Amino acid sequence: MLENRSPDSCLSSRLFSESTWSKSFMFPQDDDDNKLSNGNGNGKKRALEVVGEIRGTKSLKLMGFSITYDSDSSDYSEDGSIQEQEQGDSNTNGGDSSDSHSLINEIGRDNSIDCLIRCSRSDYGSIASLSRNFRSLVKSGDIYKLRRQNGYVEHWVYFSCQLLEWVAFDPVERRWMQLPTMPSSVTFMCADKESLAVGTDLLVLGKDDFSSHVIYRYSLLTNSWSSGMKMNSPRCLFGSASLGEIAIFAGGCDSQGKILDFAEMYNSELQTWVTLPRMNKPRKMCSGVFMDGKFYVIGGIGGADAKALTCGEEYDLEAKKWTEVPDLSPPRSRADQADARPAAEAPPLVAVVNNQLYAADHADMEVRKYDKEKKKWLTIGRLPERAGSGNGWGLAFRACGERLIVIGGPKYSGGGFIELNSWTPRDGDPPQWTLLDRKHSPNFVYNCAVMGC
Repeated sequence: MLENRSPDSCLSSRLFSESTWSKSFMFPQDDDDNKLSNGNGNGKKRALEVVGEIRGTKSLKLMGFSITYDSDSSDYSEDGSIQEQEQGDSNTNGGDSSDSHSLINEIGRDNSIDCLIRCSRSDYGSIASLSRNFRSLVKSGDIYKLRRQNGYVEHWVYFSCQLLEWVAFDPVERRWMQLPTMPSSVTFMCADKESLAVGTDLLVLGKDDFSSHVIYRYSLLTNSWSSGMKMNSPRCLFGSASLGEIAIFAGGCDSQGKILDFAEMYNSELQTWVTLPRMNKPRKMCSGVFMDGKFYVIGGIGGADAKALTCGEEYDLEAKKWTEVPDLSPPRSRADQADARPAAEAPPLVAVVNNQLYAADHADMEVRKYDKEKKKWLTIGRLPERAGSGNGWGLAFRACGERLIVIGGPKYSGGGFIELNSWTPRDGDPPQWTLLDRKHSPNFVYNCAVMGC
């Protein structure tokens, strides 16, 4: 389905055409900045630049540090993906007898890693090109675990406006990455799809032959797509959300259209599914969020009469128990209340920033916030002007770290371009949207997810 359940002041808008988008900058590229330097005849790779307190850079060589380098430069393919090598770590620069696992020898492994976790994610392709030890740290995903443990997490937006094509956007650096084209059958390409980012993976779920549910998995570590592990109870139209390396998928309907009360937890590191206790109510076309360390499934359609549900449910991961929460679903707009077909409306557009729950009213173009004490929804301001949608479809409303991100544009095909707008919520302040960027697109947003790692 068309999923949309989905310092700003220094950012100005720019119009990007398809030809100006960068290739993947997560991996070494065929340009002067990222190639291995052979011009001086020593065959060494260029020195790592450590980002001091996030962005200030100094060359390690100028700082008096030395790095153990590999003697060959054949570790990377033309598209920048990291290739396996059969050679060990014994090939060091000039027969250096220093600790080959210390990364930056003079400061030791722990201090080296403490520097690296402060680097931007977009620098890790260059970092991986320094040696096998650096490459292993990046490719294994260990660096992302350490970043998360130490509170260094960057959130990038991944979205699709064309069949099988995905792009990533870094809202801080305003840089783009074109992902490889998804492999799929014609059926999957044309079918409704849902997506979620968890850990260093992007999952895209859909149907392969109108009845068989399949999952495709993009890995940030390899910059490639592969088939993902199927759910224990495959389904669609579920509510989902991720927290670090885990995600919960709740409700939905099976291939026969039966509305389900099933829930499962996915672990991206183990690539496993665990069945959770059943919810109190079956529901489909619902939304999911994590808030205060608990998972919430919100709204949707359920019951024998397939009516819109106003309640939600809270899942306590420690107690392993579901609790019904009345009136957790955002109130439907005046226009939607007049529409007796709840199935025509997109799932609730909800997002959590700093453990506060927000919602987008696509019909009235308003932003609402949930008051936890009064247990009611309050209107706090307006959506960006160019946040068009068709009954909520084609509009992405997402939490992106401490920001709310809205991606929207044309209501129908041929609209020209979409816009990415950002707002950092502050207590008592109405939304003040900052235009991050525009993207040429004849289509609206098919799918959208935010990866934090």
